[in-house]
Amino acid sequence: MTNQQLWQAVLGELELSLSKANFTTWFKNTGVSCIEGEKVLVSVPNTFTKAWLEKKYHHSILKSLQNFVGPQIKEVVYKVEIVKPHLQKAETNITASSVPAALAKTNECRQADTQNRFGLNPKYTFANFVIGKNNELAHAASQAVANNPGKSTYNPLFIYGGVGLGKTHLIQAIGHALLAADANKKILYITSEKFTNDYVQAIKGRTMEKFKQLYRSPDLLLIDDVQFMAAKDGTQQEFFHTFNELHQSDKQIVMTSDRPPKAIPALEQRLISRFEWGMIADISQPDYETRIAILKAKCGEKGLVLDSNIINYIASVIQNNIRELEGALNKIIAYQQFQHITLGLDLVKNILLPQVASGRKSATPKQLINSVAEFYDLRLDELLGQSREKRLAFPRQIIMYLMREELQSSYPAIGQELGGRDHTTAMHAYSKISKEVATSDRLKQEIEQIKQRIYNG
Repeated sequence: MTNQQLWQAVLGELELSLSKANFTTWFKNTGVSCIEGEKVLVSVPNTFTKAWLEKKYHHSILKSLQNFVGPQIKEVVYKVEIVKPHLQKAETNITASSVPAALAKTNECRQADTQNRFGLNPKYTFANFVIGKNNELAHAASQAVANNPGKSTYNPLFIYGGVGLGKTHLIQAIGHALLAADANKKILYITSEKFTNDYVQAIKGRTMEKFKQLYRSPDLLLIDDVQFMAAKDGTQQEFFHTFNELHQSDKQIVMTSDRPPKAIPALEQRLISRFEWGMIADISQPDYETRIAILKAKCGEKGLVLDSNIINYIASVIQNNIRELEGALNKIIAYQQFQHITLGLDLVKNILLPQVASGRKSATPKQLINSVAEFYDLRLDELLGQSREKRLAFPRQIIMYLMREELQSSYPAIGQELGGRDHTTAMHAYSKISKEVATSDRLKQEIEQIKQRIYNG
């Protein structure tokens, strides 16, 4: 395993325990520079990142390196230096040996160029997206957009779902498909966080015209995690005007979020209305069969052959999202390559034991209540108080339902956790939410997203 592959395996493990924002902020442009005996030298882009990794994530990084390399790793040193970009090999069914070197190099450069110009990851295409019952509507809508961008039926396309379920993969696949059809199309992929940062910098630097030209000129605007625009009045106002300009010019807009537009707290009504103009599609957790298909596809990409019993085991114990599945697979690959051994089912169970054990058993009533409060953007004192306002009563009932369903808490214990309420209140809440979950796909999706917050932070 190369230093690059080692660091990718480490990042795959770290990503499971971090929010997307933190992971992107602190681990972008990092890498393993070299390994010298007991010491690993990690390259970082600046002194601020160096200080933060040393202070906040050093123990996790060291532990992960030891998991893959072995206990002989005793020290991690962070050094500020430019990490040379790693050109990813072109994805193809043709074996590497059958491709002329010059052509392979051309493909690599073209993919790297695509990623640099448009922010698209060359891995995120329709060809390697695994379709299941959990995502077939979102996939079909995405293909329709790629074939006919700017059409009112699918403009905008709004895809929502929990963490690591393939939202980013799908919207970037639209970009790749559109480029394949017309290389002159202008595409822009960004996160809402970058949109906000660029907007703030444009105000400070008095470069608003340049900002508007950048964001109002693409033929296809792909924007991830629009829920982070909530409560940012200036950002929402500017995006409102950007949205209008693009939509009126028949330019395609595709957005992702962790929840549907109406469930995003502190989002302006005029934006909610526009987000609902086109098509809204959700992605839920993959079922068992889809997880197996995903693992087989990932094994094919990585050139790994795993026994079907091992694949079935991974699919049965890693259930939350695709990112966790790939993280588990990377961990197994790294262990196999470093230890130079053939993997059996018992060994795989031991390798994944920490990941499996850190799942649902660690949840507490406090974590559950905090997760619901964060999801609905409520203060704890409001949620645990006596007010019967609908905006508080419904999330409170969700807590009672989850405490019964996930933690198997008694009704009196649930009432006690929720400010000393009577056990009959908890019984009523559980019965009500159980019935609604059975009939409402939207509520089912919200509860799945809350569960991900509880168990995955």
